[in-house]
Amino acid sequence: MKLNSLAPTAIMALAAAVAAESSHPSFTPFDESKFAQKDHFLDQFTYESEAELAKVWKVSHATKDAEFAYVGKFAVEEPSVYPGFKNDKGLVLKTPAAHHAISHKLAKPFDNTDNTLVMQYEVKLQNGLVCGGAYVKLLSAEGFHGEDADEFDGETPYQIMFGPDKCGATNKVHLIIKRPNPVTGEIIERHLGSPPQAKIQKTSVLYTLIIEPNQDFQIRINGEVAIAGNFLEQDHLYPPLNPPKYIPDPDEEKPESWDEREEIPDPDQAEKPDDWDESLPPLIRDPSSIMPEGWKEDEPFYIVDPEAEKPEDWDDEEDGEWLAPEIPNPVCFEIAGCGPFKPLMMANPEYKGKWVQPYITNPEFQGKWAPQEIENPEYFEDIKPSNVGLIGGLGFELWTMEGDILFDNIYLGHSIEDAETLGNATFVEKTKLEEDDQKANAPRAPNAPEQPPKGLYDEADYETEENVVKRHLLNAYAFVTSYSRDAQQFANEFVNDPVVVLSTRYMEALYYVSTFLGSFTLVFGLWSTLMYYLVGGPAEQPVKKEPKIVEVEGDAKTSGAKKASTTASKRKN
Repeated sequence: MKLNSLAPTAIMALAAAVAAESSHPSFTPFDESKFAQKDHFLDQFTYESEAELAKVWKVSHATKDAEFAYVGKFAVEEPSVYPGFKNDKGLVLKTPAAHHAISHKLAKPFDNTDNTLVMQYEVKLQNGLVCGGAYVKLLSAEGFHGEDADEFDGETPYQIMFGPDKCGATNKVHLIIKRPNPVTGEIIERHLGSPPQAKIQKTSVLYTLIIEPNQDFQIRINGEVAIAGNFLEQDHLYPPLNPPKYIPDPDEEKPESWDEREEIPDPDQAEKPDDWDESLPPLIRDPSSIMPEGWKEDEPFYIVDPEAEKPEDWDDEEDGEWLAPEIPNPVCFEIAGCGPFKPLMMANPEYKGKWVQPYITNPEFQGKWAPQEIENPEYFEDIKPSNVGLIGGLGFELWTMEGDILFDNIYLGHSIEDAETLGNATFVEKTKLEEDDQKANAPRAPNAPEQPPKGLYDEADYETEENVVKRHLLNAYAFVTSYSRDAQQFANEFVNDPVVVLSTRYMEALYYVSTFLGSFTLVFGLWSTLMYYLVGGPAEQPVKKEPKIVEVEGDAKTSGAKKASTTASKRKN
């Protein structure tokens, strides 16, 4: 068949296939001989089938309450969303809303004593992540490196848990280190107090954990340092690595005679004085407020309008009984005033109120009691938390609402340089292809202009006077964006561990609370002002006001009064 005889759709499909072939080169496994150190584990999931995968990674057969606990399926396949290299496979968690468990037993335990530990792997959330985990566990050799490795579950002991986890407002990259208490033998989980946020996206994300023998640690996301520190120089872990050296004596009790009262009732004034009158009112009539001369209390302030007449079209059956409207009594404005006179009130100088026994400083006050401190019998110093103990394998023990989470290029070793070499050769090149594919498949606006108009981010003419407002808008937008991101990060850290956050970052908490309250007050005030003007101000209240008396001569006064009386009578009925 000649090319020109192909249907247009077939030509387009063929062109797309050719373009895809050229834009997605074939995957080439990383050459492990490029690693400087040989003591490492690397899995790029180049298995041809699930049967080959099962020889290296064991799906858990653990049970709970006599039922199979882990029903989630795993597969080895290429990504279905934004693919990178052609034929580049990964371990894919397939089943949504299910528990998954799969593990790999190392050929020999991984020993990190006085050495660097580097854990690195890729996560690709092909369906996003609303609620679920994508973290990996470095399993303890004791309890796993034996015949029961197929029974891997949530109770299997591990040394480190590392990786992203998100559900609702929680979004963090876990770092949990299990450390033994050498005094009691208890194994304690110590969590990173301020973990970074995970990247929730459908392209690959590279997570790297580095723990060095000098107790420095790093978490990198896509090669960038997200958090770094030293386990001994600052309390990054919670609970802290080392318990307090001194503790309050648990056997000491406060003596019964210990007086903690700073003030006591005055014993010399235990009874109410005889001249104390509790019945006196708090307010009395102001003696200087007297009724003005000429004030007529028997003259009403409002009278029936004598000139008001019942309208000719008024129907008592339909409109009800007609009542003449009231008007201000003109006599009241010719004299000092009329109606009941109400004098002003003043504070009663004799008023004392209800008697309360006064307080004085307690002469027997001994201060707040606290037990004496003694040496903590469970005190110890964990000066080498980097020595996490023998690692017998790796495992993913996860629950997630979303399926198709892909893991790839899992590396466990002692070399930061080797991990960087692997990331540059695999992740960096892969993500370039994924991002190009993401841009090519991004939705476009119909009939989009070839050269869109300049927006807020155009910087060519920032220094001109015409763009002063534009410059300020950009600065404000940058501030709001940064504040929102930092506030969300702080909120997530506070939810994870409020005690540590408030005790170490109380000024930051005060800043966010005060900024939020100030912003809320400002927005509420602006909204109230806007609504005030939109509805036309406050509704008129039916309060009778004293009108100003204007002298009007002739018939104009009479005719105006008649119109007012007719209108008022209709309004009243």
